[in-house]
Amino acid sequence: MDARFVLYLAQPSAGRLQEMLHSALAGTAYRLIRTPAQLAECRGARILFAVQLGEAGLSPGLYDLLSWLRTHPNALPDTLAGFAVDSPCDLYSKAVGRELALAANYAGCTLPGHSLVEAIGSLANFAQRARNASTTLSDAYRLSLQGLAANLAEWRPVHPQHPKLAVIHASTRATSNTLDLWAELKNHLPEAEIQEFCLRNGTLADCAGCSYPTCLHFGEQGSCFYGGVMVKEVYPALRWADALVMLCPNYNDALSANLTAFINRLTALFRTGSFHRKQLFAVVVSGYSGGDIVARQIVSALSMNKGFILPPSFALMVTANDRGTAVQLPDIQPRLTAYAAAMRSALGLSEEPT
Repeated sequence: MDARFVLYLAQPSAGRLQEMLHSALAGTAYRLIRTPAQLAECRGARILFAVQLGEAGLSPGLYDLLSWLRTHPNALPDTLAGFAVDSPCDLYSKAVGRELALAANYAGCTLPGHSLVEAIGSLANFAQRARNASTTLSDAYRLSLQGLAANLAEWRPVHPQHPKLAVIHASTRATSNTLDLWAELKNHLPEAEIQEFCLRNGTLADCAGCSYPTCLHFGEQGSCFYGGVMVKEVYPALRWADALVMLCPNYNDALSANLTAFINRLTALFRTGSFHRKQLFAVVVSGYSGGDIVARQIVSALSMNKGFILPPSFALMVTANDRGTAVQLPDIQPRLTAYAAAMRSALGLSEEPT
């Protein structure tokens, strides 16, 4: 593990997480930092952010860290980030993890897939891993931390020569602000091959929770019990694509039902494949507020769970309610240009001619 590996241990640092990290990182060379001000010296590093929560799911050091990350956009370019969050109860660890992840991503960090190790008080969330490894819950926790640290140290950027994008939405073109913004963004990506899929009502069934053996059986055949457009068109496109683009209007502070169904139906494909070399982008449009809520759902479902890479500032979040108003916002053109430039950089494309 190279000398650029940094452990950020948020205050207070005492607790089970510190003990686990001491064991998991034994023999590993790393720099230990404890304050947000030290992050300014960590550009280009591989940072493991570690937070020990209290009974209320809070930590003084957590708020100091979030404040710094949110007020220093793009301050950590060429930086890779992972997260370890330990809670003394059954709640809060995953919520805090994705909150940190979105903040770090907008501070310029790239997030590899499966970038969060979170522990609840009982460690029951490590039960499956413990069974698979024939070990204890505590050792499964330690092994997970070791795996995250190794992933951070060994990860290398993905730059496809001819990027291929799979674009997913469930919107009506005549009324969608989200699709209007995507139409503008596409103009900045002429070199990319693009396949778009509209998953409107009636085009796919949600996952109904097949047993693991059943899901695995169909997944090994590149299929799913429920078939349909997901198996015939979307699965092949995701295997083909270098990146997934999600076009997500905010429906009641959540992803729409059809986009949620799309994510749920990825499980069969995920059983036998991997998304860890595929990048994830998103356009999120809220009528009034709450774009960050939807973005955090995408982070946890598709990156932390399914393993997609989050390039820096992975989501363009816009607030626009009436039809056609998103592309008329006073600042939208420079924002679209900046986001398209970030997409091009993440995909390994040269700067767009002015």
